[in-house]
Amino acid sequence: MMMFQQSVDTRQGLHHILLIAALIGFVQDLSSGGGAHAWSYDFNIIPNRRWLEARQWCQKHFTDMVPIRNQEESDFLNNSLPFNAKYYWIGISKREGEWVWKETDEKVPEDAQKWAPEEPDTIAAQDCVEIYIKRDKDTAKWNNENCRKRKGTVCYTASCKPESCSANADCVETVGNYTCQCHPGFLGSRCEETIACKRLLDPEQASSNCSRPYGSNRFNSSCRFLCDLGFRMVGESPLLCQASGLWTHPVPLCQVEQCSVLNHSSIKNCSHPIAPYSFKSVCEVRCDEGYEHLGPDQIRCHYNGQWTSIVQDCTVKRCPPAFFPVSGNVTCVDAVEPFSFGSRCNFTCQEGYYLTRDDAYTCLASGQWSNPTPTCTVVQCNSLKAPPHASMQCQDPGVNSYGSICSVLCEEGFDLIGGNMTKCSAQGNWSHALPVCQAKRCNPINPPHGSLSCSDPNGLFSFGSLCKTTCDEGFLLNGTNSTECTSQGVWSADIPQCLAKRCPTLSSPSHGFIVCSVPHEEFSFTSQCRSTCDEGFLLNGTADNECTSLGTWSTEIPYCLAKRCPTLSSSSHGSLICSDPHEKFSFTSRCTSTCEEGFLLNGMADTECTSSGMWSTELPHCLARPCPLLDKAPHHGRMNCSHPYSSFSYDSSCDFECNEGFWLRGTPNMTCNTSGHWSQDLPTCQPLECEAIPALFGSLSMNCSHPLGNFSFGSQCIFACEGRDSPCMALSCCSAPPLGFGTTAGQTAQRICQCGLPCCCLQVLE
Repeated sequence: MMMFQQSVDTRQGLHHILLIAALIGFVQDLSSGGGAHAWSYDFNIIPNRRWLEARQWCQKHFTDMVPIRNQEESDFLNNSLPFNAKYYWIGISKREGEWVWKETDEKVPEDAQKWAPEEPDTIAAQDCVEIYIKRDKDTAKWNNENCRKRKGTVCYTASCKPESCSANADCVETVGNYTCQCHPGFLGSRCEETIACKRLLDPEQASSNCSRPYGSNRFNSSCRFLCDLGFRMVGESPLLCQASGLWTHPVPLCQVEQCSVLNHSSIKNCSHPIAPYSFKSVCEVRCDEGYEHLGPDQIRCHYNGQWTSIVQDCTVKRCPPAFFPVSGNVTCVDAVEPFSFGSRCNFTCQEGYYLTRDDAYTCLASGQWSNPTPTCTVVQCNSLKAPPHASMQCQDPGVNSYGSICSVLCEEGFDLIGGNMTKCSAQGNWSHALPVCQAKRCNPINPPHGSLSCSDPNGLFSFGSLCKTTCDEGFLLNGTNSTECTSQGVWSADIPQCLAKRCPTLSSPSHGFIVCSVPHEEFSFTSQCRSTCDEGFLLNGTADNECTSLGTWSTEIPYCLAKRCPTLSSSSHGSLICSDPHEKFSFTSRCTSTCEEGFLLNGMADTECTSSGMWSTELPHCLARPCPLLDKAPHHGRMNCSHPYSSFSYDSSCDFECNEGFWLRGTPNMTCNTSGHWSQDLPTCQPLECEAIPALFGSLSMNCSHPLGNFSFGSQCIFACEGRDSPCMALSCCSAPPLGFGTTAGQTAQRICQCGLPCCCLQVLE
């Protein structure tokens, strides 16, 4: 049933709702015929769209844009659609100057074009078609417009479904319904029934073969007729049941084949099982005594309408002509025709010849002479047989008889050895012995690297010899494998060569080379190649390779790998930087050793992996950088050193202290730094100094000893009173203060002693 739908904005309100209801009722009236399906329409004016957008919208949501193919559809849309100031697009546009229905890409016939007056115009780019709906004038007419303008959209959904009609029909859309348009030969509402033709009856003496795609005697049934043997068809075959219900032709007839009527005197009795002188008729042919006919004694009318033989009149029987050798004569008397029934002949021989049988004979009714034919026999020579591979031709008067000359001709491919002609003499002997035919010889052949298999019917390498060449293992035949010795004594084809099979070309391995021995051709069978690596490289694989009879190498191609040197590890307090052109620690690898700060390289910094797989130099060691040797402690002092690496080298540390009575000038600790220098100068131990002793009293005399310097540690001053020989007082510069005085280092404590009393000592604190 045809339905009309719309897609509108809610702002259209109740007016559009009522319009939809009215359209539905209108469409229902149109489709009241009861169809199961019908077109449904849909329109949309909010928003208005460009032509292409409108069509794409229709194709997405429905079947397509309305094409308008007839006036009924135009009137229906004009009555049903609401007025739109922009009007509505329809599914027609211009293509190469022609207006086409875009859905089917068919040209719109002129009688189907419903243009408004003075339309379409020729304004550029106006290639799409709109329809005026409810326009004051030209309503339901067409106008061409620019495809980019925006107009209302009206779509349709097709009513035809796959099940609407059978496969024997086309479903045709109509406004409010559809119809099934039957293909020729079909009928019914869905075109499922087939038109029937009148039943055919087979003609007599015939058979038929029919194809019935839709049933017996139905549309498109085809019947072919075939007449029995000896009958011919009158009419047309095959017959076809047409869409009109009639066969294309009447049923043909089968008529018996007719032979010609016989009026010959030799025809005696005839039988006609079907019709006079027709297929299967049989007649006998007989002649009077002494007469005969050419052909069989019975003839039949064949299935093709021809007699099995031509009937001729009876003719008198003839005996073989009475011919006689030159050496004899014959005289004949003929009753009817020469040498025919009743003829009589007499024979005589020339001198030197003799008659072998009776001298007279008569031609009988059987066509044979009454006696065997007499002959005048000539003197005979021995029978000659052509020598092998030869033909022999002899001239008259007779074979192997007096005067016979025989010549011998050798067959093609054979040479004549001896005389080629001999003659039978009057004494019955041949003048010459027969010659010999000897086969021509071709040059002997012996293919290198191959074997020969020959069939020699006429001798080794002679005419007719057929030789086949087979190559030895590992060799291929270059040329034709068989040749034949021709009649000219030459071979029919050039002698083939056995060429060694080729293996794939070998390339020298990287960092190496190959040396090959080539018995035949380069890289061919039995070629032997040895791979050798350059100095510093080792062969990875089998060195020797041989090209086998299969055309492949016996082993894989080896590789040259760089020789490896022992793995290097950086020395303690050092690092190693290597360049490896091939593999790590392999031939031509170069390594450079460096030491940490404070260490010196002991040895060569650079070493290289040599071709022997050994490093060019031993890996150096990093030794602590030495500082100047401290061979002894400061005078009057002590030294204590620690050596983390080696004596008096980087990071060695020495502590100094002085002996009692001495003080350290300098730093008590020295360290060997990264540059190989001590962190400061070597300290010294200086004796402690006491204060200089002035002259104390005039009555005293002072006598001082200064082993380490004036008034320094170890100095001793002895005082004596005047007039007295023994000292009255002695002062020493000490390393410690005198008992009870509490003096500090370098200070002098004095005690003046009375003469005769013990003297005291001056000590200096460290």
